[in-house]
Amino acid sequence: MSTILIIDDEEKLRSLLTRIIKLEGFEVLEAATLKAGLKVLEKEPVDVVLCDVKLPDGSGVDFVSVVKSKSIATEIILLTAYGNIPDGVQAMKLGAFDYITKGDDNDKIIPLLTRAVEKVQLQKRVTQLEKQVGKQYAFENILGTSPLILDAIHLAKKVAQTEATVLLLGETGTGKEVFAQAIHHGSKRSGKPFIALNCSAFGKELLESEIFGHKAGAFTGAVKDKKGLIEEASTGTLFLDEIGEMHIDLQAKLLRVLETNEFIKVGDTKSTKVDVRIIAATNRNLSNDVEAGKFREDLFYRINVFTITLPALRDRKKDIALLAEHFASLFAGKTNSRIKPISQALIEQLQAHPWKGNIRELKNVIERAVILSEHNELAISDLPVDMQFVQTQPGGVSAFDLSSVEKLHIQRVLNHTKGNKTEAARLLNIGLTTLYRKIEEYHIS
Repeated sequence: MSTILIIDDEEKLRSLLTRIIKLEGFEVLEAATLKAGLKVLEKEPVDVVLCDVKLPDGSGVDFVSVVKSKSIATEIILLTAYGNIPDGVQAMKLGAFDYITKGDDNDKIIPLLTRAVEKVQLQKRVTQLEKQVGKQYAFENILGTSPLILDAIHLAKKVAQTEATVLLLGETGTGKEVFAQAIHHGSKRSGKPFIALNCSAFGKELLESEIFGHKAGAFTGAVKDKKGLIEEASTGTLFLDEIGEMHIDLQAKLLRVLETNEFIKVGDTKSTKVDVRIIAATNRNLSNDVEAGKFREDLFYRINVFTITLPALRDRKKDIALLAEHFASLFAGKTNSRIKPISQALIEQLQAHPWKGNIRELKNVIERAVILSEHNELAISDLPVDMQFVQTQPGGVSAFDLSSVEKLHIQRVLNHTKGNKTEAARLLNIGLTTLYRKIEEYHIS
């Protein structure tokens, strides 16, 4: 139920408005002065304030800014006995929702209140979603207990509170954008724009336009002015993924932004000021690129203010089980299926895999397994075929053992036939007796 506060020194009018508004299902609070109204606001959550302009202890117009300083989401509708255009204009500038005349506009009060309450509810919903987004990208949601990932999180938390430019290093799929998001949402710029751009996805000219924007007529097809992402991210963070792929000519323009906080749009003649934090990422060795003349040395030192290296998944194997279980739960929810435990055999198989695609590859593998699984738990047979035959031997050595391949293939066919051994023998093109012998030999359950 939405709460309305009426501030008016005329008791009869206050009581009349209270009865009318309560009939519409609102909760109503009353105050005769601005001081009393302020005390109510400090104690109770109020959605809309109906306030007289002229009160014994001050002006309702000035009170607008006081209310907004206490609660930006609370809306204020001013009531006056005499219409006064300058007061109305000033009230709206200060943030009042509307300004109406007593008596003449009584029929407008309820529709006006309804609209004001709708705006408040929308603002509350936006605030709630912003908090959810903040939680989603919080450092606490970065999974892992291995020393390497914990060190990376520690460094990221430290630098998040500063304005320093950050360079994230790591192989593809190690979670560089996740870290960039966490740094942004852990900073003073949280709530401001976070914009990500993969520099390898565009050619030189298009990338320049995407980052810096352009003026109408700058090139064929530029029919109107366009803001670049660096301007869209102003007051927030711009994440430049795969910065090592940026053309060396554009690197000079980016360097200017980092040094002067200004840039020139494509086709423009004057500079544009910007307030943006840059977080860059790459899977390349930029030091080698500098020596080869592919990356500007001055830009390298400018973005290399604070470097965080994200470990490859193969170097944090103890986290594989945790990540796999998280993804299994995530995709079970998305597919409306029951969350299935992961067999120990599957965990061992996952830990034996080299994971060249890192966390991104693991996520895709688990999503596929959740979709295909027809057992009580996720098993090796739910993995892609090329992953099923890498067996973990004593000492962690992997081998392509013929008997292991045969065992896994029989198990997969039995899973496919839901345990029907006659049908499995037919599909395997072997006798039923042979199938039973192999089931016993390989201890297939």
